[in-house]
Amino acid sequence: MPEGDTIFRTARTLGRALAGARVSGFATSMAEPAAAEDERSFVGQLVVNVESRGKWLLMVFAPEADSEEAEQRVLATHMLMSGSWHVYPVGATWQKPREQARIVVETEGFVAAAFRVPIAKIYTWEKLRRERKIPRRSEDLLHAEFDAEAALVRLMVRRTESIGEAMVQQRVMAGVGNVFKSEVCFAEGVSPFVRVDSLSEQQLRSLIARARQQLKANVMEDSGNQIVTYRGLRRRTTRSADPGANLLVYGRRDEPCRRCGTAIARALQGDGARVTYWCPQCQPVPPDAAL
Repeated sequence: MPEGDTIFRTARTLGRALAGARVSGFATSMAEPAAAEDERSFVGQLVVNVESRGKWLLMVFAPEADSEEAEQRVLATHMLMSGSWHVYPVGATWQKPREQARIVVETEGFVAAAFRVPIAKIYTWEKLRRERKIPRRSEDLLHAEFDAEAALVRLMVRRTESIGEAMVQQRVMAGVGNVFKSEVCFAEGVSPFVRVDSLSEQQLRSLIARARQQLKANVMEDSGNQIVTYRGLRRRTTRSADPGANLLVYGRRDEPCRRCGTAIARALQGDGARVTYWCPQCQPVPPDAAL
């Protein structure tokens, strides 16, 4: 599943292409956006902005740039495991057949197409504020409004959970998935299987700060940036110049730890059976942990 960095970069790319432009064409095979289109067409509407909220992508439409909040509509999509957004200049060749796109938003200059996106919902801002599934800006590690102190409180409330399970809860700190959970815990020398209440307040603060630092490092601009999908982004959590040494532990089962040489371990963690990687030497598993 794409994590917060991928969705952030996708939103940034979509925003650069679409924000400030009027919709010249809108098509969808998905029920809720189709019903919204029938009620009040998106054609002629302005794309106000595109932003990410953890693993959700929000596209905002309004009659005019200075429209009241109540007049705006928000298209919220979640990619889950298989979805992706593509952006093409008008007239460019698509990477996938147009008939496979589940949502198409056209402007004078660009076309944005959502492929295999399984979830698409329409919100007003008021309804969005009541929606518990979509994180608030203050809960998103990559948002300028992220509140680290509030995230600390949300972590501490989950005191009986393992830190690995707590970190991937999107209403705790949005954007962390299996990759960053594993990488952050290793970087901080913390076993992903220890209970939250076994960690000090300073350790929890450090985990939050490290998670934000790693996510932000993976959305920095690069000189080759183009208007394309960011699905399949290559992440980096190491400082190595070796292109094969991007990650510290994730995806490296049975390979030597980059610190001590011990074989990296892998397990499915928690009720959701979420994949977790760690070094048994650098991050010893507590004796009471269930693996």
